[in-house]
Amino acid sequence: MWVNTETPSAGDLLVRVGGIVFLIGAVATVVTVAPLFLGTTPFPSPAYLVCMLMGIGFVLAAAGVVRKALAQRRTAHNT
Repeated sequence: MWVNTETPSAGDLLVRVGGIVFLIGAVATVVTVAPLFLGTTPFPSPAYLVCMLMGIGFVLAAAGVVRKALAQRRTAHNT
């Protein structure tokens, strides 16, 4: 059985949530763009707003990485 012995550090949750939001946005992008290549009726314009989750997820994950780096820098500076 696998046991996580590491304690979550600053920014880990942001990176995980950002990754999930990014994947949802990526799937939405594929789903909304596919009808354009298949020659079927495209989705209405509001459906394309869900694709923005890809960018939002990227920003969340990047913020988590920056937060973690700053926390590590602070820890290294204090020791």
